[in-house]
Amino acid sequence: MKKFTGFYKGINLGGWISQCKEYSKEHYDSFISRDDFFKIKELGFDHVRLPLDYNVIMKDDGSFIESGFSYLDKGISWAKESGLKVVLDLHKTLGYMFDTNAVPNPDDFFINSKLQDVFVKIWDKLSERYKDCTDMVAFELLNEIVNPHYEEKWNEIASRAFAVIRKNAPDSWILVGGVNYNSVSAVPGIKVPFDEKTVLNFHCYEPLVFTHQKAHWIKEMPSDFDVNYPGPDINYLREKSSSIPQARYGAIFDPAMDNLQLDENFFINLFKPAIDTAEKLNIPLYCGEYGVIDKAPAPDTAVWFSHIHKAMNKYQISSAIWSYKEMDFGLIGSHYDSVRSQICSGLEASDGN
Repeated sequence: MKKFTGFYKGINLGGWISQCKEYSKEHYDSFISRDDFFKIKELGFDHVRLPLDYNVIMKDDGSFIESGFSYLDKGISWAKESGLKVVLDLHKTLGYMFDTNAVPNPDDFFINSKLQDVFVKIWDKLSERYKDCTDMVAFELLNEIVNPHYEEKWNEIASRAFAVIRKNAPDSWILVGGVNYNSVSAVPGIKVPFDEKTVLNFHCYEPLVFTHQKAHWIKEMPSDFDVNYPGPDINYLREKSSSIPQARYGAIFDPAMDNLQLDENFFINLFKPAIDTAEKLNIPLYCGEYGVIDKAPAPDTAVWFSHIHKAMNKYQISSAIWSYKEMDFGLIGSHYDSVRSQICSGLEASDGN
């Protein structure tokens, strides 16, 4: 399988200019600093995934906010200084984000041509602005498409954005993910104008009932739910997940995974359809988000990371942990003190990266 050269071991900067506690200059100026980039480098990472919400750089009338771009400029500059690369992820666009509770009608994006035009306009602007950063900035089209019924339409919209980026930045990496919250099982359904600088993208919080246990923002997630990993078998996880609607989007509910074993090869087998697709197309595979909430048992979290890293090491799958700080998953938080070193060292160096 082809490698995502230069981008192998990353971490997300969630909460800075995306999913902010408040969208304000005070927040942008204080949440992440130049020193954080050097700390990330010291932890052994080679890139950051930088989520961006459209409203940091654009008003709802479609006009751009120049001051908002200054934070992207700073992040890219700090990354260059510290020896890191950047995956620029459009985490939220006008009319759509993965948190379907946060927008009035999230599926309207897939039928409203004006919203789609704005999405393409954003990528025209971003790719034109950062076209000279080919060696260090990759472009990720949109975070986590949810509704599988719009898979074909998403492929059409993504192809439009792909084309406008290629107009401006013919040699930059472009990342595109699929439906079901960017599930690994959705990778075979991704259809865009693949070229040698395309990357297939997925996220992995499998099983969600473990990685997001007690998460207040997950509908029907009990606040007193304790789930261990790996657990006895796949039916245990399915039973634990059955009352949580979002968990049922997960790959563990794919009938092809009926005989999945909860052992050190769990993720190797879970990722197989995506790996087969990437190998067939001879393009890289990237896990743009993976991690465990700070409410899960730390020893089980370490086991989960060791299992997923085994799959990534075996197939040289590039990835970015969610997330660097706070956000209920912050790797530098005290919850991870006893396992942080093990997590950071678990992903081996990639030859050629």
